[in-house]
Amino acid sequence: MSGPTPRRRKHSPAVYRRRRLVVLLTALIVVAGLVWLFIAQPWQSSASTETLPVPSSSSSSSSPPSSSTSESAAPEADAETPVPEADAEEPAPDLTPSAEPCIAADLLIEAVTDQAVYAAGQNPQLSIRLTNQSTTDCTLNVGTSAQAFTISSGPDIWWRSTDCQTEPSDMTVLLSAGQQVTSATPLTWDRTRSSVDTCQGDRPPAAGGGATYRLSVAIGGLSSSNTAAFQLN
Repeated sequence: MSGPTPRRRKHSPAVYRRRRLVVLLTALIVVAGLVWLFIAQPWQSSASTETLPVPSSSSSSSSPPSSSTSESAAPEADAETPVPEADAEEPAPDLTPSAEPCIAADLLIEAVTDQAVYAAGQNPQLSIRLTNQSTTDCTLNVGTSAQAFTISSGPDIWWRSTDCQTEPSDMTVLLSAGQQVTSATPLTWDRTRSSVDTCQGDRPPAAGGGATYRLSVAIGGLSSSNTAAFQLN
């Protein structure tokens, strides 16, 4: 003969409240995660850049820069302009962010040198610093076809990065509001005068002895807001 059926234990109302609270918190965490993925849009990182791309050159007047992660190989001499890292996979077409092209009022474009005075034998290292100072995202061609470095002394233009550039290319990127990008590999000026007729060498050297030169840059058809002055000894 079987014994009496055991009575099912009843939990207190507090236990049920705790269980409902746990279920509610779990649901909130899941919803918050989905909202974060929508707002943060991590795929945007492959559509923006923290560095700018490097053009190649047929010039052999200076040594190539040290290697860095970039879309193209390290260039020679005066062709090495800024560089963006582009190892990330292309974003899915339906997730690619879009924005209007950048205008001059959106951007702060600055010419930068690594020193203000160079001793004899020291070669200036030249860079671009680019900041989207607007409150909205915008797009800009930062490819090698859109970059230009110019060194002048008074009204005399001594050197252009585009004089001996080869195989220029386009690269349109999204610049987020407030984003700043810089040259990953500075461009080296070998302290000579350039022209399209001197890409194989035989360039006259720039005067030293405290002579002052100025660097200006342009990118995406927009010129820098400053010129960076420096001296050669």
